[in-house]
Amino acid sequence: MPLRRRAALLATAASTLAALTALGGPAQAASADPAPTATGTATGTAAAAPAPTRADLYGAGDPTYDGVWRQSYAIRAVNRSGYFASTSAVGWLLAQQCADGGWPSYRPDTAKPCDPKTEDTNATGEAVDTLRAMSPGGASRQALDRGQAWLRTVQNADGGWSYNPGGPSDPDSTAIALGALGEDAAMKAGAKGRSPYEALRAFQFGCAAKAADRGAFGYPGTDGKLAPNAKATADALSGMAAANLTTYTETESAPPTPKAADCTADPKAYDTLDPHAAAFAAADWLAAQLRAGGGHLDAVTPGSDTPTPDYGTTADAAAALAVLRPADAKAAYTWLAANAGAWAKGNPAALAQLIFAADAVQGGRTLAGGADPVAQLIALGPAPTKRPTGAMTKADSDKGDASSSSTTWIIVGAVFVASAGAGILLSGRKRRRA
Repeated sequence: MPLRRRAALLATAASTLAALTALGGPAQAASADPAPTATGTATGTAAAAPAPTRADLYGAGDPTYDGVWRQSYAIRAVNRSGYFASTSAVGWLLAQQCADGGWPSYRPDTAKPCDPKTEDTNATGEAVDTLRAMSPGGASRQALDRGQAWLRTVQNADGGWSYNPGGPSDPDSTAIALGALGEDAAMKAGAKGRSPYEALRAFQFGCAAKAADRGAFGYPGTDGKLAPNAKATADALSGMAAANLTTYTETESAPPTPKAADCTADPKAYDTLDPHAAAFAAADWLAAQLRAGGGHLDAVTPGSDTPTPDYGTTADAAAALAVLRPADAKAAYTWLAANAGAWAKGNPAALAQLIFAADAVQGGRTLAGGADPVAQLIALGPAPTKRPTGAMTKADSDKGDASSSSTTWIIVGAVFVASAGAGILLSGRKRRRA
């Protein structure tokens, strides 16, 4: 941690602790909270919190496919924007957890046991990532530990993960799980002798691919063949960053660019890339796609043959590229700020993605027409509490270090897979189920 950040932490430690104590509910969400567990009961000696209701969920849209996802995104974005997310919002997320530790996309009746078939690695990974960012205690800490344990139990023998347990590994799910579990788990070999990192890297195109595709991460099509995919590439970059596989510490300059893989000299040059070099190769491919699109990415939505702007993946790409290719990340966010307001309005996950991208590139959060995504997001959920001026939590410090170009690149999100706008998000999630 840079000396100036250590000094700031020491200077604000007393006021932070006092502020957390005075805040009551929101402080509990950031530390040892008595929020509801998956069964709706409280832990510890504190009085039981009210059972979470539909009003504790961000957004008014149908949560069937993205309830846990968007709640996780919204809580993270609010906590990063000068607020403590409401304990009722955190309680809603905890109550969605199943008895075995996993999360489904949405659990409409938390009084009923989960159907294991509804649990998925993407919702679980994003919920875990959100709880981990809070430096939690109490029920939140227990939920985090159980979520990580569940992810380990559903890991495939090849080291990766599928959207629903039992399916073949895919890059997005593997990246989200890898980021939720952290560096040690990412590099630990599985049953087939391959680590989660190696499982993720198996989706990256190398010397055997066309030159224009090298560095990209591919997503398997219905025929099982990989095709270069911008979402998979952005998720892979974010997952590696979240797992601390590519960390640049104690330097005020941009991370050094590694020597590019030379396929002419070595036909297996991509096979031996370390995480640093693999990330740069992916960043170069993703940045090239943004440039080709004039600062944004396109996608073909279901039922259409015409490409349209893919706001969600563009936001993910901006955050993932903020340190490795800052100029391209800045150009992407500039495009988003001018064009993504209508797409994100009323969509908690989309607003959170814009907030993450703005933080990563250190750009202003105001969108075209003066819209404030933070204010819009807050209006869509239970009211948070404003943090006292100067108060800083450990999560704040970790976030600050992660978002600075002098340390490590920013993880968006979703992941999880964000994992996109109402249409793009849901189509992306359905793609992962296919």
